[in-house]
Amino acid sequence: MKHRLLFIASLSAVLFTLAACSKDEGSDTPLYQHDTIEYDASRKILVAYFSWSGNTQHLAQAIADATGADLFRIETVNPYPTNYNECTEVAREELDNGIRPELNGTVEDFDGYDVVFVGCPVWWHTAPMAVWSFLESPEYDFSDKIVVPFCTYASTYREETLARIVELTPGAIHLRGFGTTGRNTAGVEDWLRTIRIIP
Repeated sequence: MKHRLLFIASLSAVLFTLAACSKDEGSDTPLYQHDTIEYDASRKILVAYFSWSGNTQHLAQAIADATGADLFRIETVNPYPTNYNECTEVAREELDNGIRPELNGTVEDFDGYDVVFVGCPVWWHTAPMAVWSFLESPEYDFSDKIVVPFCTYASTYREETLARIVELTPGAIHLRGFGTTGRNTAGVEDWLRTIRIIP
C-alpha cells in the first residue's frame, strides 16, 4: 500500500510538470510579453504586416482602423508564388536554410513611431522569413519601442509565431499579442482596450 501511494504521488508530480511545460494554444499571452501599458493618445502607431492570402492584411486593417495607425505592407522583391503548394515549398526552403528574402520598400520615418504592431500568417509553425528580414533590418531600431505581435493561422502554432516576433525584437517593450483564424476580427477592439492602446 505504501509503495502504491508513493507511485501515485510520483505520477501526479510528473503529470503536473508536463502540464506546466506544455503550450496552451488557447492562451492570449505568448512568452516574454507584458500585459498592458498606460494609455497615451499622443503615441504614433504603425501596423507593419506581411500577408500572402489577404487574411493578415484584413486583420492589419482592422487594427489600423481601431487605432488610427499608419499601415506598412512588408513585401519581398521577388513575390512568393500565388499557387499554395509552390508557395509552401519556397517558404520551407527559406526557413530550412535561414534565407532572409530581400524586401521591397522601407518605412518612412520609422524612428517617429512609438508603437509598432507586427503581423503575419503562421508559416511552417513560425513567422515567414520575410518578417525576419523586416525585423532584423539595419534600417530599423526597435529598442525601447512598444512592439505588439499579431498573426493569422489555420489551426495551431499561434503562440510560437507571436513569440518569434518577440524574440526578433529583443530591445523592445512587448505587449500581449493577438491571433485569429481566417478573416475573423472579432475581439480585436477588446484586445486593444485590454493592452491600453485604445481607451
